[in-house]
Amino acid sequence: MSSAQNPTPEAATEAGPRPGRLTAAAALAALEGLALVAGGAWMLVLGFTGHPDDRTSAVTGGITLIVLALLPLLAARGLLGRRGWSRGPAVITQIMALPVAYNLLQADSVAIPVGIALAVVAVTALVLLLNPGTTRALGIRGPGNERK
Repeated sequence: MSSAQNPTPEAATEAGPRPGRLTAAAALAALEGLALVAGGAWMLVLGFTGHPDDRTSAVTGGITLIVLALLPLLAARGLLGRRGWSRGPAVITQIMALPVAYNLLQADSVAIPVGIALAVVAVTALVLLLNPGTTRALGIRGPGNERK
């Protein structure tokens, strides 16, 4: 592959400053990742110090959330570095967040505002990630748009 088909970080730097929408998308992905880490840590603490119904489930759930946090955190780092591969994991994270937000909105509790916030963040991040300017900044070209 030539450098035109697979841009290097140096090529991305030469293309100009990082667009604000790319930085915003990275910030939203990082925010989601940090929220997953916080939720996982909270579950772990409750699992070890509290009196959960099932300690094993609490610990497993906490560890799972912390591991899942790696996807948006790595995607955020890649977006900040203008790596083309990072858009896929970031989009997947947003798509996975939408059903979670929907389920939170169905609850009759304090979870409703959290569901609203998650839905707003996920939709906003999707719009930012799928924006043509973001696609160009990441060096992603669609089919038939190869440089010669």
